[in-house]
Amino acid sequence: MFFKCTLLIYNFKIIIMSRRKFIKRTFWGLTGIGILGGLYSWQIEPFNLEFVKVKMPIKNLPNELIGKTLMQISDSHIGNRFDYNFVIDSFKKAKEYNPDFVVYTGDYVSTYKDKVQYDKLKEVLNHSVKGQIGTIGVLGNHDYGVNWSQKEVADKISEILTSKGVHVLRNENIELSGLNFIGFDDFWGLEFNPEKAMKGFEKSKANIVLCHNPDVCDINIWSDYNSWILSGHTHGGQVKPPFLPPPMLPVKNKKYSSGQIKLSNDRTLYINRALGHLWQVRFNVKPEITIFESENA
Repeated sequence: MFFKCTLLIYNFKIIIMSRRKFIKRTFWGLTGIGILGGLYSWQIEPFNLEFVKVKMPIKNLPNELIGKTLMQISDSHIGNRFDYNFVIDSFKKAKEYNPDFVVYTGDYVSTYKDKVQYDKLKEVLNHSVKGQIGTIGVLGNHDYGVNWSQKEVADKISEILTSKGVHVLRNENIELSGLNFIGFDDFWGLEFNPEKAMKGFEKSKANIVLCHNPDVCDINIWSDYNSWILSGHTHGGQVKPPFLPPPMLPVKNKKYSSGQIKLSNDRTLYINRALGHLWQVRFNVKPEITIFESENA
């Protein structure tokens, strides 16, 4: 009897010790995984650029534009929150694709603070990617400064972009080699006027709309528009848990996260995941430059 009790106590001690070791090892294992995950999200993925290739069927596309490439770059967010040399290096890589058209869909800076930010933007744009046929841009909310309410900031950024070879569309359109670009000023900015912009729409033309914020797709201004809309703004949420939607998206319509989305009236929305970032953290949402290859719809 004494021997059995001793054996039971001994086995119980072994179980307790094994349980403690298991908990200790699990704790340190999870801590290690957390540290590695944090380092990856902070130091690796924010700079792990992906070039995403997408077929782009366009109605009424002139034959001479079939097979041409259009590159979309969005949300560079030049400022003090991450090393903007990453954007310069990304531009150098993007130039190797020799795109026919390049469109920039807003948020060239993080919220404006001082004129040093203009100097940084100029430095980055010295390396900007240009299209062989044309280079076009629209403004984002951050390009309107604090609380998206500083017109002088938007005007200055537009001036810098123009001086660096980017044709800025502010509620207007431009036709290049038979492809009509319609550019909305930012949805949250001071000069948003989609009705004015859409006066440049003719259904018989090949059309592409550029608007920074994809929530614009849900307002009642589209009439019979039935082509592509290119946006940015969301950054894809920057952090996306596996098998779950991003927990934070700066849009009213939470379906507007990233990538290609079919809309009513045969419209196609594409949301770029952004090249830069407001905060240096990304998980499961790599920075993106999109390369569209045009074809007749």
